[in-house]
This record gives sequence, structure tokens and C-alpha cells, in this order.
Amino acid sequence: MKVKIIVIIFSLLALVIGLGWVSYQNSLTKTVVNTTTTLEIEKGDSLGKIAEKLIALNVPVQPFWFKALAFKDKIATKLKAGEYELPAGTTTPQILALFALGKTKQYAITFPEGRYLKEILQEISNNPNLEHTIPTLNADSVKANLHIEMPSLEGLFFPDTYYFEKHMSDVSLLKRAYDKMQSVLQQEWLSKIDGLPFKNSYEALTLASIVEKETAAVSERPLIAGVFIRRLEKDMLLQTDPTVIYGMRDNYKGDIRYKDLQEHTPYNTYVIKGLPPTPISLPGRAAINAVLHPNKSNSLYFVAKGDGTHVFSETLKDHNQAVTNFLKKQHE
Repeated sequence: MKVKIIVIIFSLLALVIGLGWVSYQNSLTKTVVNTTTTLEIEKGDSLGKIAEKLIALNVPVQPFWFKALAFKDKIATKLKAGEYELPAGTTTPQILALFALGKTKQYAITFPEGRYLKEILQEISNNPNLEHTIPTLNADSVKANLHIEMPSLEGLFFPDTYYFEKHMSDVSLLKRAYDKMQSVLQQEWLSKIDGLPFKNSYEALTLASIVEKETAAVSERPLIAGVFIRRLEKDMLLQTDPTVIYGMRDNYKGDIRYKDLQEHTPYNTYVIKGLPPTPISLPGRAAINAVLHPNKSNSLYFVAKGDGTHVFSETLKDHNQAVTNFLKKQHE
């Protein structure tokens, strides 16, 4: 009788051990994520809490083995807070490795070249994945939070696509864009050609912002930069429409009238000589490089062809003819 009991006990132990071994092996190799799933780990979440969140998202991890594997791999205290995207086909050890490496889900926001500061601030305000720490996001509040002592913030943020984790603050994102512009501008300024009519890199940034608004054609930027630089050297008016539009602010309704060209604003380059007081948009690296390495032809004028490119002229006579040709095409 005792022998039978012992046999039964050992059989039960063997069964339990066998089932435990199978369960362990399953926890190592079995896919637990059937469809791509997003999980957010908050600061202070325990292993048990994380397992509960996974189960609630229909990711059937086994809490015991989830914890056991975390301790076995010595990563129980290394799981990083953040939002994670778990790809379909992921196993429990792979989930833990992802959490330990801190490979959080990345979001993106793009500041296109040539945009105005108010436009990128609106993009930031509308982004649901950023943490909005500034109640009223405008130039003054950004200046105060980033401690920037400049008359204007226009043009000081580098146009690019920025990747960030969920809950990154609006201030941190703007700081990244500001620091990148300072870095790019410094790099380009150090490699500039000699003899340019700029007192400092800020003036170069200002002209770059105008070039950025004048053309989207990368190949034309050095040509347009060359025209403006020769005009500055000859003490000629820049006469560039984007500066007029910028000076008009909210009064601009899509058209520039003759009286707008005559109105004296700090940005109306049909009236004021030299550069406007600040940049008028976000210039990219290509535009900055163009004004620091301008084309060396003799052209002083340019007019649109209507296809996104321009006709460049050395004399006013040729320029007027190019304008006439353009107007004819418009009415054909």
C-alpha cells in the first residue's frame, strides 16, 4: 500500500514538473502578440502591473513566468517607462528585452522649410502626443521658457522631421529645433566664402529665409542668393515680395497691391534698403548654404516662369522683357 502511495506521489510530482517544464518552454517560445499592440508603461509600474496591462490588451503572458524570466535575465529592475509598440509574433522574452532596452514607440512632427514660426507653434499645439507645458504657446512664452534674448524668434528653429517619445514636452522639442539651427548655422558660417556683405551669421540667416520663400528649386537658390547679394553690394533695394507679405501680417489676403508695395514697414524691401530686421521664415540648410556660397554671375533681376523656376537677367531692359513674356503666358 505504501509503495502504491509513493508511486502515485512520484507520478504526480513528475506530472507537475512535466507540466511546469512545458509551461516554461511555452513562455520562452510561444508567440503572445497576435496583432501589433501598443502598451504604455508608467513610472512605478511593477512587473505584476505590466503583466496585467498586457493581459488586458489580449497579450496572454503568464504572470508567473513573466516575472520569473525578468529576474532570470536580470532585467526586472531595468524596465523603462514609456510607450511601446509590440509587433505581431513577439514572445515573452522579446517583450521583456524591448522594455529593458527602452525601445519606445516614436512619433514624428515635421517643420517644413519656409514655414512661419506661428505655423510651427500651431503644429506643436495641435499634436496630441506632446506634453503641452506652455498654456499659451506664442513667441513671448517660448522666449521666456527657452531663455532666448533675440528681438524675434522667426527663423531660429531648424526645419526638419523630429522624432520623439510620447509625452515629450513642447519646450524640449523646441529646444531641439533651436539647438539644431544654431549648430547648422555655425557649421555653414565657418565654411562661407570670403567677401560676403554680412556682419554676422544672423544676417546670413535673414537672407537665407528670403531665398527659402522665393524658390523651392534647390538648384536656383545659389542663383537667387547671388542676385540679392549683388543688390546689397550695389546698395540697391532687394524688392522681394515675401518680405512685403511678411510685413503685411494678417492684412495679406493672397494678393499684393500697388499700395502695399509703397507702405513703409520694417520688412518692405521695396521701400527700405538692405535686409529686413529679422528672418521671415524657417530656412533649411540648402538656403543657408546658398547665401554663403552664392552664384557669381552678373544677374541682378529674376522673374518667375510660371513652372516654379525663374528667368534671370543682368539688365533692367532684359528683365522687363522677361516680365512681359511671363504676363503674355499668363493670358494665353
